[in-house]
Amino acid sequence: MSDDEALLSALRAIRARGAIGEVSLEQAIVHAEQFVAALPAEVGTLIDLGSGGGLPGLVIALRRPEVYVTLVERRQSRADLLSRAVRSLGLSAHVAVRATDVRIVAELSHGTFDVVTARSFAAPSITARWAGVLLRAGGRLVVSEPPIDDVDRWPVRLLASSGLVDLGRDQGVRIFVRL
Repeated sequence: MSDDEALLSALRAIRARGAIGEVSLEQAIVHAEQFVAALPAEVGTLIDLGSGGGLPGLVIALRRPEVYVTLVERRQSRADLLSRAVRSLGLSAHVAVRATDVRIVAELSHGTFDVVTARSFAAPSITARWAGVLLRAGGRLVVSEPPIDDVDRWPVRLLASSGLVDLGRDQGVRIFVRL
């Protein structure tokens, strides 16, 4: 079974349990690959906030096996689904699933991640706040953006309060850097 066939199988199992709502898993993977494309060449650690059904975290883990990925999902049942998917995809050596609130991870891992990703995690103010805490200086936040670009969605003042600078939108994701 190819990586994408195995990934689709894992995502179908997660969707069957209600953790993914997308009609087309293939399109969801294509969107997750935009996160992969937004990653710098050199990345050691990445944390995916509100990992839910594993998008984009599982896709990133498959496409960038040299990156240590932490999937954070506060709902135990979804974290269990993610753990099963990680095992079935053979990703256990470089993917950890944390069944906890992002606040707890932030308290223990302040300023330690190279990249933070978020897809449907929370409002911009909450996402920026936690990314600002979790990212090391020079680290990146990559977030999923709605189809229509809203210039007021990420106010400069909000970003500044979290130590982030907007690098702009690239297709369906927006990229920020931590000062």
